[in-house]
Amino acid sequence: MRVFVDDAAPLRFDDGSPVRAASAIAPFGDGWLVVQDDATHAAWWRPGSVTAVRVIDPVDGLDAFSEAAGTKHLKPDFESACPVTVNGEPAVLLLGSGSTTARMRSSLVTATGFTTADLTPVYQKVAATLDIPRSQLNLEGAGRTGDVLHWFQRGNAAAGVPSARADVDLPSLLAAATGTAAAAQVEVTGTRRYDLGTVGGVSLAITDAVPLTGGRILVSAAAEDTPNAVDDGPVVASALALLDNKNDSDSVLSIAEIPPGPDGPWKVEGLAIATETPGALTLRAVVDADNPIIPSTHLTLRVQW
Repeated sequence: MRVFVDDAAPLRFDDGSPVRAASAIAPFGDGWLVVQDDATHAAWWRPGSVTAVRVIDPVDGLDAFSEAAGTKHLKPDFESACPVTVNGEPAVLLLGSGSTTARMRSSLVTATGFTTADLTPVYQKVAATLDIPRSQLNLEGAGRTGDVLHWFQRGNAAAGVPSARADVDLPSLLAAATGTAAAAQVEVTGTRRYDLGTVGGVSLAITDAVPLTGGRILVSAAAEDTPNAVDDGPVVASALALLDNKNDSDSVLSIAEIPPGPDGPWKVEGLAIATETPGALTLRAVVDADNPIIPSTHLTLRVQW
């Protein structure tokens, strides 16, 4: 597997303000929904336009959150975006990271609005299934195969937490997200753990995932030197990894570095498939700059097998 960066461009709203803290991307209408993990709005990126789409009500009257303002603990921290269909209507399911109690929510976004739900019981089940403390939850990527949502825990070797995955029954999760069933009824099943290796003594940890045809999953990973699931740290490398998704395997089939940008490694936090052919793949990827005044970056990644 080889990875090429064919294009890199900053993401800004039509008014010139930066798309901040991009954490996930998914197809949405005639474009892409780019999630900001520290704001109540996502960015609808379409040809020639980037507009704001509200995905959650203001929190304590605020629409943006930062460490400098002392409001980071309030942010919804949506880290996963999965395209779904609800009542025949296309939608995007956003999921919080679970790294604090404020981050155990979902938002189901459609062309006409959004619906949020408290999914704390689901996060509790995931933590129990992965056998990690709730305080170490950091669910950063999700992708679906049929009626199963593959939900990925971003590992942290410094805290003794591996990169891992739990499988969630998608129909019951969507029922909880729309308020038609209790979150406690959502079924969480098998778990897998992944070792992606280290770079410069820092472990590569999964940040997002996209299932591919043929029973494989492609994940993005970052080697970020941080002691916990909340604080940011320096990123020393980023990569894509191909995972086996057959027969309960936890095999890592291939790993390839994402070529760094002019300022160092890209911290890729969101992936979506643009095109897929037998020998190649084109991805939309978004990069979190970890700085609210610096616009997030969109990458066009080309993968060759």
